[in-house]
Amino acid sequence: MLRYLFADQLDEFPQLRDTMFRDRADQFKTRLNWDVSVDENGFERDEYDDLNPLYVIWETRQGTHSGSMRLLPTSGRCMVNEHFAELMNGDLINSPLIWECTRFCLARHATRLTANALMLAGGEVMVGFGVKQCVGVFDQRMIRIYRMIGAQPKILGQTGEGKDFIGVGTWSFTDELRQRVAKIAGISPLQSRQWFDLAFGPDQRLAQVG
Repeated sequence: MLRYLFADQLDEFPQLRDTMFRDRADQFKTRLNWDVSVDENGFERDEYDDLNPLYVIWETRQGTHSGSMRLLPTSGRCMVNEHFAELMNGDLINSPLIWECTRFCLARHATRLTANALMLAGGEVMVGFGVKQCVGVFDQRMIRIYRMIGAQPKILGQTGEGKDFIGVGTWSFTDELRQRVAKIAGISPLQSRQWFDLAFGPDQRLAQVG
C-alpha cells in the first residue's frame, strides 16, 4: 500500500523508516556510487531529511520499504535551488505551488508496480495539496523509468550525455495522466485516493500545507 508520512511521523513506523533509509544507502551509495553519506546504522540521510519533508512510500505486506520519494515545497530550502541552479542558468524556483521530488528510490526487490504506484501517488499529492507542478533532478536511468510509466517531464535544463547526463524537469498532473498511470500501475483511482485520504482525511488535505 501507499503511505504518506511526514518526517516527524516516521518514528511511528520504525521498520518502514529503517528499511527506507537502508534501501536509499543501497541504491545511491552501493549501486550508483553517488557521493552520499551513510551513517553507522546503514542509513542514507542528508540535511533535507531534517526539514520535515513528506515521504511517499510503497509499503510491502511485511511492513517494509519497497520504494519511496521525498517531497518539499520550493518556497523553502530544496536541492534544485541549492545544488542544481546552474542547470537552469542560475534561475531559482520558488513557489508554494511547485514542490520538489528527490530521492526516488526502488529497493532491490521492487517490482514495476512500485515505480508506477509512486508516480500515481505524486499525482495524488499534487491534487490533494493544490500543487501545480513537481520539479526534480534526474539521471539517464530515470528517463527510461519515466517513459515506462508514461509520465515524462518537461526538461528545463541538462548537462552531459549518456551515463553523465543530469537533467532538471517539471511534471504537471492531469486527469488523463492519472487514469493512464493508474491503469499501468494496476491500481484503481479510487484505491489511490483512499490511501491518500487515510493519511490526511478527505476534508483536511489543503489544511496540511504550510
